[in-house]
Amino acid sequence: MITVEQHLARITDGVRPLPSEEVPIIDGVGRVLAEPLLALHPVPPFTNSAMDGFAVRAAVATPGVWLPVRGDVPAGPVEPAPLEPGTAQRIMTGAPLPEGADAIVPVEDTDQPRGPAPLPERVRIDAAPVAGRFVRRAGEDVAPGAEVLPAGTLLTPAAVAAAISVGHGTARVHRRPRVVVLSTGAELRPAGEPLEPGQIPDSNGPLLAALARGEGAEVLYAASTGDGTEEFAAALHTALAADVVVTSGGASAGAFDVVKEVAEPLGVEFVEVAMQPGKPQGHGWLQPAPDGEVAGAAAGA
Repeated sequence: MITVEQHLARITDGVRPLPSEEVPIIDGVGRVLAEPLLALHPVPPFTNSAMDGFAVRAAVATPGVWLPVRGDVPAGPVEPAPLEPGTAQRIMTGAPLPEGADAIVPVEDTDQPRGPAPLPERVRIDAAPVAGRFVRRAGEDVAPGAEVLPAGTLLTPAAVAAAISVGHGTARVHRRPRVVVLSTGAELRPAGEPLEPGQIPDSNGPLLAALARGEGAEVLYAASTGDGTEEFAAALHTALAADVVVTSGGASAGAFDVVKEVAEPLGVEFVEVAMQPGKPQGHGWLQPAPDGEVAGAAAGA
């Protein structure tokens, strides 16, 4: 008997990455990067304000001083005028810092109201700014060419946002593994169908299919077969168009355990795993199907 960890190691030993493809970045969610993503531009892409307030020169913006306001700098594709000595410009969060400014005075540290308001002629500075404070310098978070996401990263929504922020619209990701689930047992009935004496709903098959989908696999189909070896062998042969075949039932020592009877001569290894239920387990690498598709690993559940 082996442990669950030992059995898992045997199953994953020899697994290789699937081929990769380039996809729109939003379509890559739940898939794995096949190559690292490097920053195509700096983050931030330009020096900008981290606060709503006033762009100033810190040396002249002493507490109590009144500075004439020479214009607005909104966020967006604008090129602000250089800051004239001894003046201020009203600036919004994310707007480019005017040339000549080295600090931001938040609106809360002035005599001006928060929110929408007409551009004032002048502003009173109530708290001394520090040069560089509330200023986000171009490239201070990420420099061009820096590795943002290494190969092998699972693309989560946050990872997608990070990729977009550094200039990517597509990503090279591994193809989703194609999975077929086969449940065995003449007593199984599809979900929702009425039961005859001796029958039970096939709940394991949908469970395994849902788990596979939840891990990012493409489930080609989930089906059930009876307890005949010819029926299961035909179903297994068809299923080998997938990358992975997961079976449920038929792997123990019963008289009708067709999975073991059919798959063991093909090289599938059956073992006892230290878990209950699920003690009888099997795995193996089967030969390619005649149509040339990749063979699957059969695992009893």
